[in-house]
Amino acid sequence: MSQTTLKEQLRADLNQARRDRDKLRTTVLTGFLADLRNKEIELGREVSDDDVTGLVTTAIKRRRESAEQFRAAGRTELSEKEDAEAAQLQGYLPPALGEDEVRAMIRAAIDGGAKDLGGIMKAVSPQVKGRFEGRELNRLAKEALA
Repeated sequence: MSQTTLKEQLRADLNQARRDRDKLRTTVLTGFLADLRNKEIELGREVSDDDVTGLVTTAIKRRRESAEQFRAAGRTELSEKEDAEAAQLQGYLPPALGEDEVRAMIRAAIDGGAKDLGGIMKAVSPQVKGRFEGRELNRLAKEALA
């Protein structure tokens, strides 16, 4: 009756992708599981679901930045590949938070005593990690303070 970890889910999905001969998914998951293994070696322990979520977020961000650069260079086929890989990984993140939910968290942080941008970010960032863009959080926090 144990809960499946995110890492176990990734491995099971990789095996399924191989059975389905899904080349994109197989490539993305193989590369990501290699990144995970490297992180475990770096940490000297098994990765937790939080670690995996952080790595997924980073991997998506990296692919989106690459896609932007490819688009700027006129390489649409490569930008589409990066976007497709980011979309594959997106499914492993918890559901994204809406702007209204994040505004409520910011309001709660201010009511709880956060008086400046740093205080708000410190209070709200851990709650939205991997579920809301940091830049957007910063923008909303500045608006709330204004």
